[in-house]
Order: sequence, then structure tokens, then C-alpha cells
Amino acid sequence: MKEAQGPTPAGTSRPYRTLDEALRHHRIDPVNHAFIRAIVDGSDVTSLIDRGRYIEAIRRGDRAPLHIGRTYTNGFAEDDVIVLGSTRLRMQPSEGRPPYYYVDHPSEFAPRAPAKAPARRAATPRTPAAPRTPAATPVTEREYGVCDVCFMVKTPSGGCGCD
Repeated sequence: MKEAQGPTPAGTSRPYRTLDEALRHHRIDPVNHAFIRAIVDGSDVTSLIDRGRYIEAIRRGDRAPLHIGRTYTNGFAEDDVIVLGSTRLRMQPSEGRPPYYYVDHPSEFAPRAPAKAPARRAATPRTPAAPRTPAATPVTEREYGVCDVCFMVKTPSGGCGCD
């Protein structure tokens, strides 16, 4: 059983107008929508209520409500039959809601697509690059000498501070 029992996290619940609204709100995989719709149509559901972690589908009579989660639907009796295509699905006993049973949604049976490898770019012929100009070399410091009178470093023109 894949659901925690109890009230909604906020302690509130609200009814849904349509099944599509409920499925969208709970972000249930679109692959499962037709399957869930068939279950709801065949189970005589009268109303749908948000319970936080799942959608509660209230049924007519004394039958237990269904709990529709992202990957499962729970609340079936032992003699209920769920068919996907032409295959009868195996119901599993509920751990949190005995004596009821649950069934996994079809998206749980679909093979997972492996992660795609990054696409390789087609090799394009390279055009020869323009010749590069050499980078400028740093200017080396030059010695212009020292004045014999004031001992200052001479300027590039040969003068100093005492001229």
C-alpha cells in the first residue's frame, strides 16, 4: 500500500467538480487518465474529494471509497475485477486499509526510456584560421643612467632635475 492514512496536511478538503480537474490538480500522469476514468465510470462514483495525498472517490451504497493516488488506486473489494486492455490486473492487498485491495496504474508498467546521450554534431570542414598576430610583449625597463651631480635617474632625453 502506497499511501499514508489521515487528514490532509492542511486539515482541509475540497470537492472537485470533474475528474479532469482532480487529475490535473494532483498532477497524475496523462497516461493514466483513461484508465482512472474507466475505473471511476465503472465504480458508480458520486463525488470526488481532495484529501491532500490522494483523491477520494465516494461510491454509492455501502462500498468503500476509492483512494486515487499518483500511481495507484486503492479501495477495491476482493471480488472486484480490473481489466486493462484484455489483461486482468492483479490486485494486491492494502497494507493501510485492510481488507481492501489496490491496483497500480498503467504508467507503472511502462518501460522507462533510457536517458538520451547528447547528440553529436556533424563534422563540418574547418576553414583555415586567419594568421594570428603575435601578442604584444611587455616593454622592458631601460636604464638611462644616473646624474653625477644630483644622483637622480636621467629621463629618456638625458636630462635630470638639476638641469
